Amino acid sequence: MIPLSVPNISGNEWTYIKECLDTNWVSSVGSYVTKFEKTLAEYTGAKYAIATSNGTAALHISLQLAGVERGDLIIIPNITFVATANAIKYTGADPVMIDVDSNTWQMDLGLLEEFLQTQTEIREGFSYHKKLNRRISAIVPVHVLGNMCDMDQFIRIAQTYRLIIVEDSTEALGSKFRGKHAGTFGLFGTSSFNGNKIISTGGGGMILTSDEKLATKAKHLTTQAKADPNEYYHDETGYNYRLVNILAAMGVAQMEQLDVFIQRKKEVAQMYKNELSFIQGFKTQEVIEGVEPNHWLFTVKVPHKAELIAYLKSKGVEARSFWVPMNRLPMMEKDLYFTHNDISQDVYRACVSLPCSTSIKNEEVSQVIQFVKDFYSGL
Repeated sequence: MIPLSVPNISGNEWTYIKECLDTNWVSSVGSYVTKFEKTLAEYTGAKYAIATSNGTAALHISLQLAGVERGDLIIIPNITFVATANAIKYTGADPVMIDVDSNTWQMDLGLLEEFLQTQTEIREGFSYHKKLNRRISAIVPVHVLGNMCDMDQFIRIAQTYRLIIVEDSTEALGSKFRGKHAGTFGLFGTSSFNGNKIISTGGGGMILTSDEKLATKAKHLTTQAKADPNEYYHDETGYNYRLVNILAAMGVAQMEQLDVFIQRKKEVAQMYKNELSFIQGFKTQEVIEGVEPNHWLFTVKVPHKAELIAYLKSKGVEARSFWVPMNRLPMMEKDLYFTHNDISQDVYRACVSLPCSTSIKNEEVSQVIQFVKDFYSGL
């Protein structure tokens, strides 16, 4: 079986985890949590990083500390992993889903601006949806598949309409726009270290911010809001969103290899592009000027997607469909979706992700390519 995207355990993971086991520092207190946070902050250029149990927890706390309240509306792209919308629902707010650009598959910024111009008004320092009379307190750009939109234009729109930026950069560790790291453009950014991400801790996340007070508050809330080091005194409702030391140890080891991982992702993506561009309808994400993507998950638009996935499975190759657009999920079908041509559905219908682990061998990539060629030559 050639898997889609699995962790690459080829560095100091065993050494660091063994140290945790040998010293009994396996839970949420331990030196590797601090090391991991410091490493992420230094790598991304954020002033502070707060480790969490997963990326969804990081998004939840970030939205809460950004001032999102029950009844608010939060803008997201319609193509994203469901965790983005779920985190919004946790706060009691609801998403406003903006269709994606047909080339980059990121939030369509022209459509976003049209929505804000025609359907909102500024009152009391915030944008309000005129028809629903609900505050739009924040906007969540999702750097889908590690790609990014024009962040200069995005920030201009957000500032014009008084929208707080909370970045879902969970897929974009290592991605940059004009040299600035994903996750450092807003009040908060978030990372995920799930098993299929470019680095993995098995499960884990990170909150990024340059605001010292908010960083302190985020650490407080994610550790059950324990207000006294000696007494079990908690001064507000907190969350058990802590990352444990043994997983942080793995994260430190993974970060030591991140630049190598990113380079490998780029090489694999280029191999696929070079060999499969002959397919009629073949289309990858467009990368605009200024963006340096991490090429996290190689995903491409092709004809006969479902049949291709089934064929590859029969050959021992794991390939997957793209995310179902958020507006087509039952718990969000009544939320606002702004579109003209429903590009999201078109992207979903035609997109497939191909194996691109950082540990994948060139021979395995070539084998996948040959299977894809065989499939289309047989149509």
